[in-house]
Amino acid sequence: MKLIKVNKEKCIKCGICTKVCPTKFLHMEEDGPREVVEKACIGCGQCTAVCPNSAIDNVKAPLEKQVKLEKFPVIDEIVAEKFLRSRRSIRCYKDIPVEKEKLTRLVNIARLAPTASNSQGISYIIIQNKELIKKMTEVVMEWMEEEVNKASGYWSFSAHVKDYKKSGDDVVLRDAPNLILGIAAKDFKNGRQNTISQFTYMELFATSLGLGSCWAGLFEMCAFAEYAPLLNLLSIGKDKMITGAVMVGYPKYKFQRLVNRNPLEVSFVE
Repeated sequence: MKLIKVNKEKCIKCGICTKVCPTKFLHMEEDGPREVVEKACIGCGQCTAVCPNSAIDNVKAPLEKQVKLEKFPVIDEIVAEKFLRSRRSIRCYKDIPVEKEKLTRLVNIARLAPTASNSQGISYIIIQNKELIKKMTEVVMEWMEEEVNKASGYWSFSAHVKDYKKSGDDVVLRDAPNLILGIAAKDFKNGRQNTISQFTYMELFATSLGLGSCWAGLFEMCAFAEYAPLLNLLSIGKDKMITGAVMVGYPKYKFQRLVNRNPLEVSFVE
């Protein structure tokens, strides 16, 4: 099946589409761009996005579904820097649920993130059930205690388990009202890598919706260990795996300043 359609009246034969094509699927000839059958199109949409005259269409990345970019850069560097730095790991949440519309917008922006060879391949589970979230914390704590007893747990596991038994403090999911999981096929080699990219987009976008988020590291460790009681709670198919977990909710407190990091270390090779 032909993937590329060229409007010859609009095409000025500039060849830009062939230059940005990452797999060299497009080749420039005298009468315009042509497909190279020996190459593979990964559906990244670069060719349609870059064409100055909207002269090229791609079945895998239809022109009609692309959004016109009126200006670039979209925001200036000062706004961009403050926006990026304003994202914080939120571990204290208001006891109110996040609207489904906002949660849907979060995962919808996540799917647009760049992935290895445009492989994508991540689906999402959004958990809103507070009792289920509480039960998952209990199960992760049970796993941590088992790891401590086997002397295979991280040094912090023992302290976390002890504090949980004493006070009931949820250091696993932080009493967050929502948990978003990344899911991929077990045989998908880019699952974790793509999830990190997509969840990074999601976390940054969350701030624009007034939401806070935080990676659920302890939950992920338990999930990656394929702890059966946890996977059974979520009814994850045997051919699927959890590739990431992020807590989401409305922040209980407002941060007043942008936190600094370690001093920049950089070297140039010229």
